[in-house]
Amino acid sequence: MSNMIQSSELPVRVYSPEPLLGNHVALIKSIFMGFWDGRELAWRLFVRDRSAQFRQTYLGDVWVFLPPLVASISFIFLNSQGFLNIPEMGISYPAFAMMGTLLWQIFTDSMGTPQSSLNSAKSMLAKINFPREALLLAGIYNLIFNFLIRLILMFGIFIYWEIPLGQSILFFPIAVFSLFITGFSIGLILAPIGTLYGDIGSALSIVTRFWMLLTPVVYPASKYGLVGFLTTWNPISPLVTTARECLTAQPLTHLPAFWIVTACAAVAAFLGLVLYRLAMPHLIVRMGG
Repeated sequence: MSNMIQSSELPVRVYSPEPLLGNHVALIKSIFMGFWDGRELAWRLFVRDRSAQFRQTYLGDVWVFLPPLVASISFIFLNSQGFLNIPEMGISYPAFAMMGTLLWQIFTDSMGTPQSSLNSAKSMLAKINFPREALLLAGIYNLIFNFLIRLILMFGIFIYWEIPLGQSILFFPIAVFSLFITGFSIGLILAPIGTLYGDIGSALSIVTRFWMLLTPVVYPASKYGLVGFLTTWNPISPLVTTARECLTAQPLTHLPAFWIVTACAAVAAFLGLVLYRLAMPHLIVRMGG
């Protein structure tokens, strides 16, 4: 449980392994206060990590959209050589694939952010008292910054392939938020154990590669066979499909599934924050020991 110790400057949070489950109101309040009290520190961590991330690189922030761009180019090449049998979709396949990989990157980056934020601050966690939610907030700042950079590539896709915009583009921010909250909730639930055991991060990297193949990222959703069944029941399928339909002025055909997944993700994110707060004192003890 975290107790507030008043000082002349900033409040200091002292974490102990005592559970907060007995007082739900205090637990929820402490979580939100952690975000509020840690907002300035989160910004400083974001600026520090951002400047250090590409300090010794020539391309800098180009690396933000290079991975999804290379992935989409690979599938575009395979399709042009006849290895893939992609039907007509109303838009150019290269645009379809690039949009899909950019949207998928939002999801995977969001899923990996909680654990990467904790891993980068292990030395701080056991030595310094600060609102631990600041680490998550710094990661969210980084996600937003990366998304804004990828929008540049998205605009380039619209201009090059002359893709018209429709009223559905107004729903796009909600679709992106759904991808973010779904990925972030998964990462948040896995982060405490993933911080102690690196196998979780390695396994997640393998799972996401296979998961992408069962999601309509670089090809339309299949309706037949085992792949069609897995794609249909894949919770990320309606999120990626809806976001891309927003961008291509197509009817939003998966809204019921979209809202169900989004609602479940919001609940999972809240439970993940509770788990994060309750697990943090025990993580600090383990890392300090």
